[in-house]
Amino acid sequence: MKRTLIVLVALAASALAPPAAADAATPCAAVPVTAPTGTKVVKVTAVANTGGTVTFPSAPPLPDYPPITDVPAWCDITVTVTHPGAHDTVAIKVSLPQHKDWNGRFQATGGSAYLAGEFLHPLVVGVKGGYATAATDAGVGTDPINPSAWAGNAELVKNFASRSLHDLAVVGKSVTKNFYGRTQFYSYWNGCSTGGRQGYEEAQSHPADFNGILAKAPAVNWARFAVGTAWSQAVFNEQKVQPTDCELAAFTKAATAACPDAQTCTWDARNLVGTKVVCEGRTITISRAVADAVNKIWAGPKGYPGPNRTADLSQLAKVGQPFFVSQAWVKFFVTEDPGYDLTKINYKTFSQLYASSVRQYDQVIGTNDPDLRAFARAGGKLLTWHGLADQLIPTQATVDYHARAFGGRDVDDFYRLFLLPGVDHCGTTGPAVSDDDALAALTKWVEHSKAPEVLPTAAGPVHRFTSK
Repeated sequence: MKRTLIVLVALAASALAPPAAADAATPCAAVPVTAPTGTKVVKVTAVANTGGTVTFPSAPPLPDYPPITDVPAWCDITVTVTHPGAHDTVAIKVSLPQHKDWNGRFQATGGSAYLAGEFLHPLVVGVKGGYATAATDAGVGTDPINPSAWAGNAELVKNFASRSLHDLAVVGKSVTKNFYGRTQFYSYWNGCSTGGRQGYEEAQSHPADFNGILAKAPAVNWARFAVGTAWSQAVFNEQKVQPTDCELAAFTKAATAACPDAQTCTWDARNLVGTKVVCEGRTITISRAVADAVNKIWAGPKGYPGPNRTADLSQLAKVGQPFFVSQAWVKFFVTEDPGYDLTKINYKTFSQLYASSVRQYDQVIGTNDPDLRAFARAGGKLLTWHGLADQLIPTQATVDYHARAFGGRDVDDFYRLFLLPGVDHCGTTGPAVSDDDALAALTKWVEHSKAPEVLPTAAGPVHRFTSK
């Protein structure tokens, strides 16, 4: 049975600005909320915001966001939920522009690394774009780097992996429906990295939640990704090398110059053996052992791809400094040993960690089920782009999933992938596609059946990827 709860709590002041005058059509007040079976609504609060220029406090390690101007007035409705028996407290925040500024769409937004969602910047961006926009904290807090506080709690892990995503969809749409008094509107997902994985999880497990899903650089196959990206530490130890950042950058630069197509590039790192690199005032000659190590890192471990040759290696292949997602995953989830040192692993211990991660967590957070038939039958559209210079999540992992989807059959009617040359993780650098343009392509596909053949980028249009 679904539960409906009205909590008559309306807060008059905003944390960002003085209260807005109430709009007669859409007063900023608590509304009835429907939640999925097994989810109990505890409290609903509302806060009015005048809009205008919105500034964002610094919240390391998240990036510092510039102010956003000309934001229309909006209403924040926060729904607190729990799952009986789980002893959790989850916040779902929905930011709703006034009726005259609403574009008739709901948008749920995703998180990054170990953060389930952000409660400020993405929501304000969505409001300015006319969307009723929502996020959830999944009950796991606001730290994207250190999950130690909740990693040992199976209920919170379940929230982060999947449960809170469905809650976000159902609760967010319920708030939107009751705030605007409209039962028919389009619903979308928008997320990158962890947010991309979350979008795929929704398509796989709750195919009717969203009409369209924009999932960028998705961390699918999480149980493999979160250990597979520590592969370099084992390679360095087995090969007995400690390449400097300057040497690694030289390999990336040479491969980028040699490869017109990053996705199919097979350039051999041994081509650089004997090359001299000036690094912090000293000259280093690149050795065969270092070149062999770089080739092994590019190849990746058995069962998981390595980064493209055009991707910066300073994150996934830094000597003595494992990728922070891998470090936390192994310490707090796989081994449950906060003192575990990933810098000491070899091929054998890497394989053990990898197998243990898959065994323990593939069914919990794997997000690798290629069967999207229910999503297709529901009329959903899945649009993904992934940068070919992604330095954190190997592009090939997304390509592999795309190839497996629907058993390798044609999925173009509902699932399209775009690979963007020169673009790094989530488009931080490189000629990426703007979120406005990507959402415009998705909404045209969903609402007008105009499937995107190209995505516009700063370097020109990029055609959809096809494995044929």
